[in-house]
Amino acid sequence: MQHVLIIHEVQDYAAWKKVFDAAAGIRFEAGERSYQVLRYDTDANKIVHFSAWTSLAQARAFFESPRLVQIRKDAGVKAPEFIYLEQLEAGTL
Repeated sequence: MQHVLIIHEVQDYAAWKKVFDAAAGIRFEAGERSYQVLRYDTDANKIVHFSAWTSLAQARAFFESPRLVQIRKDAGVKAPEFIYLEQLEAGTL
C-alpha cells in the first residue's frame, strides 16, 4: 500500500471537517482506502491527514487536480505540504 501524509493549517477545523467528510466519495473513487486525521497538540487548526492509497500516481493526480485545489481553498486550507510515501514495513508490537 502507498501512503500520503498531508500537513496543513486550516482556518477553522469544524468547517474544514465538514468539507473533508463531504469529499469521502470522491476520495474513495480516486483511490484512497483508509485515513487518519490528527492534529497538533498545541494547535487545533494544524491538521495531519495520513492516508493509504491504491497508487501514488492516483494520489498525486487527485491532490493536484484543479477540483481539489478549489475544494482546499473553499475549506480554508493554508499551504498544504504533501509527502508521498512507499511502505517498506509495518508491524504491531
